[in-house]
Amino acid sequence: MSLGDRIHNAAERLHGKGKKAAGEASGDRRMRAEGKGRAIRADLKQAGEKFRHAFKRH
Repeated sequence: MSLGDRIHNAAERLHGKGKKAAGEASGDRRMRAEGKGRAIRADLKQAGEKFRHAFKRH
């Protein structure tokens, strides 16, 4: 797992959390759902990278 992947996943997660918060503040259910989905997708990518790294031969 490269540093670039970690940074990209963290940035995507923050973007999703921000979009979710904006959706909650404005009452926009669609925006809130999109933000939540983006944050979850970033978390899953990060978990997949960690899993792949754990079984990678050195």
